Amino acid sequence: MTKTLETTPAADGFRMPGEFEPHAGCWMLWPERQSNWRLGAKPAQAAFCSVATAVATAEAVTVGVSSAQFVHARSMLPDAIRVVEMSSDDAWMRDVGPTFVVDGQGDVRGVDWQFNAWGGLAGGLHFPWDQDDLVARKVLQIEGRARYRAALVLEGGAIHVDGEGTLITTEECLLNPNRNPQLDRGQLEILLHEYLGVTSIIWLGQGLIDDETSGHVDNLCCFARPGEVVLAWTDDKRDPQYRVCQDAFERLMEARDAQGRRLKVHKLHQPGPMYRTAQDVEDIDVAEGGKPRRVGERLAGSYVNFYLANSTIVMPLLDPRHDKEAARSLQRIFPQRRLIGVQAREILLGGGNIHCITQQVPLGTEPDRSTRSATGSRDDASVGIASSTSGRAKRRLQDRAPVARPSRLAVVPKAKPKPKPAPKAKSGLKPKSKSGSKLDPKPKAQSGSKAKAKSSTKAVKVAADAGAANPSSLSRRKAGAGTRGRDRVDK
Repeated sequence: MTKTLETTPAADGFRMPGEFEPHAGCWMLWPERQSNWRLGAKPAQAAFCSVATAVATAEAVTVGVSSAQFVHARSMLPDAIRVVEMSSDDAWMRDVGPTFVVDGQGDVRGVDWQFNAWGGLAGGLHFPWDQDDLVARKVLQIEGRARYRAALVLEGGAIHVDGEGTLITTEECLLNPNRNPQLDRGQLEILLHEYLGVTSIIWLGQGLIDDETSGHVDNLCCFARPGEVVLAWTDDKRDPQYRVCQDAFERLMEARDAQGRRLKVHKLHQPGPMYRTAQDVEDIDVAEGGKPRRVGERLAGSYVNFYLANSTIVMPLLDPRHDKEAARSLQRIFPQRRLIGVQAREILLGGGNIHCITQQVPLGTEPDRSTRSATGSRDDASVGIASSTSGRAKRRLQDRAPVARPSRLAVVPKAKPKPKPAPKAKSGLKPKSKSGSKLDPKPKAQSGSKAKAKSSTKAVKVAADAGAANPSSLSRRKAGAGTRGRDRVDK
C-alpha cells in the first residue's frame, strides 16, 4: 500500500513545481453526473475526449472512469490513453486529485487535500462528495507515490505556484468560512508553506464574477514562468468583472515574488460575457443537494483556464468573437509552445474548464513499486491497461479519428523562439507589500531534520484538530486598493 506520511512536504524538503515544468503525465476523470451535465453528459464527454486527445499529443494521459461507464469511455478515447476504473462524484480532477510535490533528488509525492465539494453544507455544489474525497488517494496508489493527508480543505484550482517559492490565491476562496472556518489568514499561510514549500503568498481579492467555486484563482490568474503571470482582463468599465481585474492588476504590480522580483503581467482579454441559454439546461436531472442550472446565469468563462502540457498549451475555445485574439496573445506569451484549441463551452456549462479537469504529474524518478499493495482496491486493480504516447503509440493517437477532435481552427503556428536572459534574483532584504505575504522560512524546508519535522507536524496537527465544522454563509472580503503600476505590462 502507498505510504501515508506523518510529516509534511516542507519538512521533508519537497516543493510544488510550476505547471510549466516537465511532466510525466496527466490525470483526468470522466463526466457522467446527470445533475450537472446536460443530455446525459454526452456533449461533455465529447469535449473531455477532445481535451484528453490534445494533451496526449504531448504527454501520457490517464482517465479515471466509473465501472458503469468504463466500456463506453474506452470506446470513445484513443487507444494511447490509459483508462482505469475509478469511482468519483464528478469530474474535476484538478480539485479532487492530488497536488504533486518534488524534491531535489527527483522523488515525487502527493498532497491529498480534504475536499468538501466547494463549500460543504454551506454552499457546496453537490452532496455527497465522499467518493471525490477518495480520488487523490487512489491516484497516488496507482502512481506508486507516497501520500501526505493535508490538515485543511483545499482545491487544486485555488492555487498557482511559480516553483520558486511563490503562490498566488484569492481571499474570496481561501478565506471563505465554508472551507476552513477554524483557520485565519496567518494559519493558512503556515499550512500552505508546510504542504507546498512556498515562502511568499500573493493574495488577490475576488475571483471571476459568478464563479461557483468561490473565486478559484486558476480562472483569474496563473504563472507563465517565474516572474511572469497571465491575468484575465476586460476593458469594459460597465462589466462588474472590470473592477475585479483592475484590483487584481494593482495587487500584482505592487507584489514581489519569493525571489524579490517585481512581476510582469500579461493581460489576456476574457470571452463574452457569456450566459446560460435554454438549450444549455436541457435534460439536466434535478438532485437533492445539487446546484440548479438556470437560464440567464452568467458563465465564468476565462481563457486563463488553459493547461500547460509538455511543449504544448491546450486552451479553451469559448467565444468566436474573441478566440483568435486570445490564441494570438497566448502564442506571444508562450512562443516556444504549440497551441491547440478545444471547443470547451460544454465543460464551462458544468462549472469549470480545461485546467479544472486536468492534473499534471511532474517528471521525477521512477517510484518504488514495493510501496503498492499486493491486493489493492477494486479501483487500483484496473491499472492493467497500459499506454504510452511515445513513438508508434503517439502516431496511432494522431491518426485515429476519435469522437471529438481539437478544433483545427485554433492551432496557431509555432512562433520562432526569442532568446531571453534568465531573470536575476535581487540580493539583500526582500520588500514586503500589502498584496503579498512573506513567510518566515524557519524551519528551512530543505533541511529535513527530525527536529524540524516534528515541529512542523505538531503545528499542522494543532490546526487540524480544530476541524472544519460549522461552516457559515459566504462572506467576501472587500478588495483593497493598491498603487497602479505602469511598467512591466504586456497588453
